[in-house]
Amino acid sequence: MLKNYMHKRERYFAMLNDNRVVHPFAWGMEFVDANVNGIDPREFFAANSKNAIANSEQLFSVSNISDLKFEISNDGVLKWQSSIETPSVENNTAISRYFKAENSKRAVIVLPHWNAKEGTYFDLCKIFTKVGMSALRLTLPYHEVRMPPELERAEYLVYPNVGRTLQSVRQAVLDTRAAVHWLKQHGYEQIGIVGTSIGSCTAFLAFVHDLDIDAGVFNHVSGYFSDVVWNGLSTYHVKESLEKAVTLDELRKYWLPISPMGYMDKLATQTPRPQRYIYTKYDLTFPYDLSLDTMHALRERKIPHVETVLPCGHYTLGEKPWNYIDGYKIVSFLRKHLK
Repeated sequence: MLKNYMHKRERYFAMLNDNRVVHPFAWGMEFVDANVNGIDPREFFAANSKNAIANSEQLFSVSNISDLKFEISNDGVLKWQSSIETPSVENNTAISRYFKAENSKRAVIVLPHWNAKEGTYFDLCKIFTKVGMSALRLTLPYHEVRMPPELERAEYLVYPNVGRTLQSVRQAVLDTRAAVHWLKQHGYEQIGIVGTSIGSCTAFLAFVHDLDIDAGVFNHVSGYFSDVVWNGLSTYHVKESLEKAVTLDELRKYWLPISPMGYMDKLATQTPRPQRYIYTKYDLTFPYDLSLDTMHALRERKIPHVETVLPCGHYTLGEKPWNYIDGYKIVSFLRKHLK
C-alpha cells in the first residue's frame, strides 16, 4: 500500500510543469576532442572511456587552478571563469553563493539536483552556518543564470548527446574542485560536500579525485549514470532519443567516466574518509535496485561508509517529514566529522 502511494506521488511530482523536450540524438565527439575526425563514434567513445578511467586524475584536474580569478560580491555571490569553455557563453562563468559562519574553519560545498531553481538549498546552507559551518552552494552547468536562452530546462547537463553530457558533468566536477580550492585559500581547514541527485554523482566524482574533501554525503545514489537516464522516471525524454541509436550496454560503457562505479576501485585504495549514502526505497528516478547495487559495490570493496534508507521516493524526499529527516542526516553527519 505504501509503495503504491509513494509511486503515485512520485509520478505526480515528476510530471508537474512538464516542459521536457525530446531532443535529437547526437554523438558529440567534438565535445570530448575538438580535433576528432573520421573516426567511428562507437570506437571513439569506447577508447575514450578506457583512457579516461585510466587517467582520471588528469580528466578531473583543474590545470589552471592557481590562475583562477575569483570575484565575490557584497551579497556573497562568488564567480570565476569555468575551466571548460563551452559553446554557451552564459555557461562559462561558474557561480556559487557563499554563506559564511563567523570564526569557522569548516565549510560544506552544496551541489543541487538537476533543474534546481535559484534559491534552492539556501535553507540548508543557513542551517550549516547555525551549527558553525560555512557553506558554498554551487550553480550547476547550464542552470539558472548559466542557462542559454534556447533552453527552458538545463537539458545540456543530461542530454541525448553522448559527448556533450560527458563534457557537462566533467565541467561540474571541475567547478566543484575550483570551489574547494577557493575555500582552502580562505583558511578553511576541513571541507565537506553534499550533493543531491545529479549533484550526488558530481559530489562523488569530486570526492574521489580531491583529497582536500574530508567528508561526503551523497543524497540519492546510483553507480551508473547511464542506468539512471535509461530507467529513471525523470529522464524518459532523454532515453527516447538515446535508444534509437545506442543500447544501454553501450551507453553504460561510454558514460562510465562520469559514473561512480568507474571509480570504486580507486576509492578503495584511498585512506578512508567519512561518507554517508542516503537513498529512498520508492525512488522511480534513481531506482532502488541501482542504489542497492552501489551499496553492494562499496561493501564488496570493504569501503567504510554509512547507509541511510528512507521509506519515500525521489520527489517525496522533499516533503515533510522526509525533508526534515534527510536534512538532519546530512547536517549531523558533517557536523560530527568536520572538526
